[in-house]
Amino acid sequence: MKLNDRNLRTPSRLLMALPIAALAFSLAACGGAAVERPSAEEVSDGLQKVLEDQGMGDALTEPVILCLSEALVDSKVSNESLDAIAKGDSSAQTDEDEGALVQKTITDAAADCATAE
Repeated sequence: MKLNDRNLRTPSRLLMALPIAALAFSLAACGGAAVERPSAEEVSDGLQKVLEDQGMGDALTEPVILCLSEALVDSKVSNESLDAIAKGDSSAQTDEDEGALVQKTITDAAADCATAE
């Protein structure tokens, strides 16, 4: 029964953490010098850092965070924004369109990533 309880908690924890992660990354950097596209693992590390900074470090499992990161890397989110996410830098400014794309990408990937283990 404990395994079933854990499986039921994962989607709800994901739904709780997504708004915080999406909001933090809607502020991801944009513009400046050309930046190489970071890997999903690098983006995953930054996403984990932001969740930890928000007091939600244990809200999502590593596989779920990696799944969300892969969706971001595979999306049309700019290299600059992905680089800011990979650095865990949620204080940089961006334009509204880029922030909305980051948020939409994370939200759209949530259903698929909720079952990642």
